[in-house]
Amino acid sequence: MNPPQGPEGDVALACMRELVAALVASGLTDACVSPGSRSTPLALALARDGRVRVHVHLDERAAGFFALGLAKATGRPAAVACTSGTAAAELFPAVVEAAMARVPLLVLTADRPPELRGVGANQTIWQVGLYGRYARWSLDAPVPGDRPEPGHWHGLALEAWARSLRHPPGPVHLNLPFREPLVPSGPGREPEGVAAPLADAAGPPPPGREEVEALAELLGSIERGVVLAGSLRQAAPSVVELARRAGWPLLAEPTSGLRVPGALEAGQALLAAERFAAAHGPEAVLQVGAAPTSRPALAVCASVPRLWTLDPDDLVADPHRRAERRLVVDAEALARATLARVPPREGSAWLEAWRRADAVARAAVDGVLDGWSEPSEPRVARDLAARLPAGSTLVVASSMPIRDLDLAMRPRTGLRVLGNRGASGIDGFVSTALGVAAAGGRVAALSGDLSFLHDVGSLIWSARRGIDLVLVVLNNDGGAIFSLLGQRELPELEPLFVTPHGLDLEAVCRAAGAGHALVLAAEDLPAALERAFAEGGVQVVEVPLERAATVRHHEELRAAVAAALGGG
Repeated sequence: MNPPQGPEGDVALACMRELVAALVASGLTDACVSPGSRSTPLALALARDGRVRVHVHLDERAAGFFALGLAKATGRPAAVACTSGTAAAELFPAVVEAAMARVPLLVLTADRPPELRGVGANQTIWQVGLYGRYARWSLDAPVPGDRPEPGHWHGLALEAWARSLRHPPGPVHLNLPFREPLVPSGPGREPEGVAAPLADAAGPPPPGREEVEALAELLGSIERGVVLAGSLRQAAPSVVELARRAGWPLLAEPTSGLRVPGALEAGQALLAAERFAAAHGPEAVLQVGAAPTSRPALAVCASVPRLWTLDPDDLVADPHRRAERRLVVDAEALARATLARVPPREGSAWLEAWRRADAVARAAVDGVLDGWSEPSEPRVARDLAARLPAGSTLVVASSMPIRDLDLAMRPRTGLRVLGNRGASGIDGFVSTALGVAAAGGRVAALSGDLSFLHDVGSLIWSARRGIDLVLVVLNNDGGAIFSLLGQRELPELEPLFVTPHGLDLEAVCRAAGAGHALVLAAEDLPAALERAFAEGGVQVVEVPLERAATVRHHEELRAAVAAALGGG
């Protein structure tokens, strides 16, 4: 039976074409769409505008994270469109991550018209303000045709685009109700007069004279300080030089964009060495970007006498509420402006002590990693980050992979590291990595087996769709992180927390149409990566591991670093 057609469908399509044309004129290039009836006018408008790359996903949750990956990679809003009902709720996790990681996202949810809400109509939930405080801006739009004034949809698109990029950037939600019939009687007219000015991303505010002078005073008056760089949406390379000039060691997480020469080689290993950390407690910490990931770094921030946060994206990155001062300004601009005001302290005894210990700890870490014949999570993380050519992007999953990368990655240039560190969930990881890869360039991803399986539907749907991605999966048959946490003493550890799955990942990849390679020896990883990139498409490089070995490896690393440092 043919779907009903009529003037309502023509009006709806015309309005959505005006909306989409204005978004495209603002800079929209990519949209993710999932199948559904109520979203027909919106889906057709996106698909029929040849300037938009439309990525179709069966699962709205995967579509949301794929759009998130696109937006993370480009810094530009991507759109995700869905039908009404629980489809809109499936986007919630991606909206949360976008909000907390400051990623611009356009969330376009189709809905029933107002007269069908609250009366038991099929596939109807309350979608107005569905995402609550996680949406930077939310609007329940009128039904197309109810507001006939010229330019309404054009203006609405401009407002949505601008609000998604307004500092700090984030997701915006347009709820778009449509009446039946939803199918137009023809292709629809081209929108007229929809040229729109490009809206550039609004960066963090520039520092004022008072912020520059205050930071210069802090750095200049205290010798025993440390710079801790957490996740940053935009790297601030002048922070490296500022730390060197002040004589403060720089400990930079990979997702900060500052794990480059000049940062410590084994900073997290030093903080985890209890006697060294106790003997080298700083008097002040400048925390740049998000709060630290590791427990030892968080402990430093919780106990240091003076904590300042340089928080360009207004993350309020102070979980212990210890910050003496929070600077919500452009990190690069502040570091550049402060440089000339800080007297050089290069060669200070404080910095040299950290550098000597860092060299010892790095040698100890590498010696242990290279001494194992079997693969280990830290060695895979170290070698993967080192082997990717300049210009590559590495997408890393939460839980153990991000921590192992922080522990083992050597500083280098030419590698961008991304992760879903806003809410730090494992969900949607494969979709996010695929979205990053769809933006272009050489992309690899590092994942645990549970992150991989949690989002395996995205692999099954997208593996044959022309995206190039090498996904390294550390498979220890469950959540090994719980064997390193307090839950390890519980009798319910295995069934409630580790959740072993016993699945054959090669069979999963075969069903999805993804390539698969098995790495059984640590030295075989580089060759496997080269083959995977040469093959193209979605390639999974599986590294089987024993969970007991994971615990043993981390204990050996800690012991080796402590022994090499001589207890302090």
